[in-house]
Amino acid sequence: MNNKGRLAEMKAANYLRDKGYLLLEHSFSSRFGEIDLICEYENYVVFVEVKARGEDSIALPREFVDAQKQSKIIATASLYIQKYDVQLQPRFDVIEIYMQNNKVKSIKHLENAFSL
Repeated sequence: MNNKGRLAEMKAANYLRDKGYLLLEHSFSSRFGEIDLICEYENYVVFVEVKARGEDSIALPREFVDAQKQSKIIATASLYIQKYDVQLQPRFDVIEIYMQNNKVKSIKHLENAFSL
């Protein structure tokens, strides 16, 4: 992962902590793929995909979480739920990080961005 990606994930994790989320995992991997952040919030286990782009990007960051990427995240989340016997309701969020000159300009949190 490049420095921009690491910075974006750190900023997203801090953003979520400030909102009351409990960070459970960072970069959880399986044979299907990776989930950037896994958090607990209220009655949910929240699987978070972080996407960073420059402010002048042609496409929205969420557009890069296509059906194929969603399938990989869902499969990895299912393994996580089984491995840790998670009893909370799963939720899939996307955090868009807009950057300029390697600095975060804004963060947009899309709760329940897609479902099983």
